[in-house]
Amino acid sequence: MVDLDEYVERRPRLTDVVIVLALLLGAALGVSVVGPGDGPSHDLWVGGVVAGLACLSLLKARGQPRIAVVVTTLCAVVLGALGYLLTPLLLAPLMVALYWLAATSTSRTTWIHGGIATALVVAAAVGVDDFDEMIALRALGPALWLLLPMALGSRTRLRHAWLEAVRARAEHAERTREEEARLRVAEERMRIARDLHDIVAHHMAVANAQAGTAAHLLETDPGLTKQILSDLRSTTSAAMIELRDTVGVLRQAGPEAETLEPAPGLDQLPGLLEACSSAGLTVRLRVEGERRDLPPGVDLTAYRIIQEALTNATKHAASAHASLVLRYARSGLTITVANDHRVGTAAGRGYGIIGMRERAHAVGGDLRVSDDDDARFEVTTTLPLPGAGVTP
Repeated sequence: MVDLDEYVERRPRLTDVVIVLALLLGAALGVSVVGPGDGPSHDLWVGGVVAGLACLSLLKARGQPRIAVVVTTLCAVVLGALGYLLTPLLLAPLMVALYWLAATSTSRTTWIHGGIATALVVAAAVGVDDFDEMIALRALGPALWLLLPMALGSRTRLRHAWLEAVRARAEHAERTREEEARLRVAEERMRIARDLHDIVAHHMAVANAQAGTAAHLLETDPGLTKQILSDLRSTTSAAMIELRDTVGVLRQAGPEAETLEPAPGLDQLPGLLEACSSAGLTVRLRVEGERRDLPPGVDLTAYRIIQEALTNATKHAASAHASLVLRYARSGLTITVANDHRVGTAAGRGYGIIGMRERAHAVGGDLRVSDDDDARFEVTTTLPLPGAGVTP
């Protein structure tokens, strides 16, 4: 079933025609019932024509409410001057015009035009000669009838303004949600890109070093070459597994996502150091302070930064040694990776350093890169820990 208000909004022209026909019927009844008793008979025809003109002017009331108010006001004044009693039947066209003026115009415009129209109609209803005990009644009735549609029209205008504001807020909220969703998608893509870079760069660098070492030792030490090639197979297998799990996040949905391996952390640090060792880089690990459990995000960040720093050391180190220091403190975890790099290499440039710095900033930490004149390359990262800054 179609709601009446919705039907009126969908068919405004038909609604206006129906209203005008109803008002014409009421005006004819009003002219015949409350016409001038002592006036000539042709006044009835004049009154009917004037009342009909007032009704027909309402066909333009939606688009031109001021003109409709002027025409209906003049018609009401003429009817009053002819001696008709200005009842609601004859004032109905002016009431409808005032309603549309109040519903489509500002309050100031409504009350200025409405006040002038009301004053003119009241003056016509009272007359200039008939000052008797009924003057107050003749003035009060038309005034109240004309103030009513202005109040209702103003209420309708305010209601439409409120609905429009609600609709605008809803549209703004929808746009904000879409922008937030796009931002989250972009952030997730950056995170996955960093993960893929770390995985590929590390494992490929280690695999390249292992392959080069195996080729160098193939004729002189077949046993060690076999061991290195076995480590190479483990390195490439680990790379494929991590790539599968990382890319699988994009494909997984529902309960299947729970079957993925946990994100890497410092618990897997021994395996990382062993892989670097098989690639020819010996890493000296030193832990200072009491080990603490890390939040998953900080744990993953620490592992990825160490992985990228050791990957740089594997590719650019001038010697086969590097140092890794984990310093646990109340304020946070400090990670230092240092090695001697070949002069002229670009160890401190590229996406690797940018990715490490972005990872550190993402968890509220900081990353510094030192590249002094003695060809020593050092990466220092400080990551916050739970309860940082709180005295036990």
